[in-house]
Amino acid sequence: MTKSHQKEVALFVTCLIDNVRPGIGFSVVTLLEQSGYSVVVPERQTCCGQPNYNGGDKDNALKVARQVIDVFLPYEYVVVASGSCGGMIKQHYPDLLADDSEYRKKAEQLADKVYELSCFLTEVVCFKPEKTEVKKVTYHDACAGLRELKIKDQPRQLLKQAGAEIVEMSEPEVCCGFGGTFCVKYPDISNRMVEKKGLDALNSGADALVSGDLGCILNMEGKLHRDGHDLPVYHYAELLAQATVKKGDY
Repeated sequence: MTKSHQKEVALFVTCLIDNVRPGIGFSVVTLLEQSGYSVVVPERQTCCGQPNYNGGDKDNALKVARQVIDVFLPYEYVVVASGSCGGMIKQHYPDLLADDSEYRKKAEQLADKVYELSCFLTEVVCFKPEKTEVKKVTYHDACAGLRELKIKDQPRQLLKQAGAEIVEMSEPEVCCGFGGTFCVKYPDISNRMVEKKGLDALNSGADALVSGDLGCILNMEGKLHRDGHDLPVYHYAELLAQATVKKGDY
């Protein structure tokens, strides 16, 4: 990157955000711009390839991984608002491409540039959020972000700085039952897991349930809604961006 692009960041949008809740993507852009960065959303980006990878479709997973690497490698920073997709790129690409010396090296180079959003905001730019109107939240630790990227304190730190009280569930680190294709292969088990997660969140007394992966959010939100509960479920970026916007950015 040239010096003129040192404050530029590329956004990996993710399939779920792009197709199901694009507002999260706009929230991420708001936060990154508030941090002083120009945000680039490369048009040639695609899925990270995790569905192929988890489903055993190695050939197509390799094709997708090479595409992602080619698109994002030129940028100094790559931000993704998903521990699941971030973990795929940072942790699994190098192993996936083990037999391709050229792209394995590129995968390792890209891994050093990829940040999950909360890590980028706390470890790179030291973002200071405005105050959110949601005062009491409980946080679900999405499996991939927690175990592959060690994401736990970062989003909580940002939410606390935004004035939210964190009231922990009894088991915040237990899977919600989504697990990508797991919820399709084992729907009964998945349903029971998300039911327990929803009850845990309700029993916390929080005003909102928050997480950092849209797959988990949709799974928990859907189950709560089907069971007649109105506890809202947010991506933490939505709450942080709402606070920024309400201050008068727009």
